[in-house]
Amino acid sequence: MIFSGITMKTSVALTCVALMSVGAQAQSAAHPRGYLFIVGGGPQPPELIQRYFDLGQGKKGKFVVFAMASSDGKESGEEKADDLRKLGAEAHAYYINADEANTDSMVKNMEGVTGVWFGGGDQVLLTKALLGTRVEKAIHQLYEKGAVVGGTSAGAEVMANPMLTGEERHPGGVRPPSDTTLHYMTIARDNMELVPGFGMIKGVLIDQHFVRRRRHNRFISVVLETAPHLGVGIDESTAVIVYPDGHWSILGESAASIYDARHATITPIGAPVLGESGLILSVLPSGSSYYPATGKVVLPKN
Repeated sequence: MIFSGITMKTSVALTCVALMSVGAQAQSAAHPRGYLFIVGGGPQPPELIQRYFDLGQGKKGKFVVFAMASSDGKESGEEKADDLRKLGAEAHAYYINADEANTDSMVKNMEGVTGVWFGGGDQVLLTKALLGTRVEKAIHQLYEKGAVVGGTSAGAEVMANPMLTGEERHPGGVRPPSDTTLHYMTIARDNMELVPGFGMIKGVLIDQHFVRRRRHNRFISVVLETAPHLGVGIDESTAVIVYPDGHWSILGESAASIYDARHATITPIGAPVLGESGLILSVLPSGSSYYPATGKVVLPKN
């Protein structure tokens, strides 16, 4: 049978495709996702502050700052919130503990938030205050609804799960340094401490202050040891922006270094030494894009 030049079989097929498309759109609308704005520490250039502000709906947005990673967090948190207020947005700084992060009043403070910021310091202090709390759950829900979640230094590290604490189990390996200020001298197994983070970004390890503090050794160790063997080291004054579709863009004064060992041959667990063949290193300056699902890199043309 033919209807206006289209067979019934074709019509049914087109209808099924249309319904599938509507269903996919409905599912996407039910589970939208916002942005991650992951800064490697150091001074933040105006372009970074403005971009984060814009992703959080700008003057129409509501921002919250969590600065518990630092002993002077009350002051630094207010400074960050004030930067956002000067741009014209509503912004609040909070310095809370785990008990406070489980209160009805604090959860209510998260209503309508379009931008979350984690300050720098010690990432373990941030997770101690928020991990597993109602506020952490609210942050994930805000992100799923379209908010931007950002952080710098320790505030970048907590985005991953697991996350680096920065502590070494065997500094210097078989030749421990006499100077305790010397760090990350080896590429070795079971040296760097990893603990649970917030897991805002999935399947990716994060390191920060990366180029400036020469953290290659520690990071390559954990990337090789830890499935799925993908990591990004973000330098100071530089941001990795994770878009709702999953791709990344780089913004700022320096670069992000991608370590991809997903297809590398790695010495087996239990082997006395850590080695590999096939690791892909990509150094991405501002203006670059990265597609973690495929490993595709797009460098800036200029």
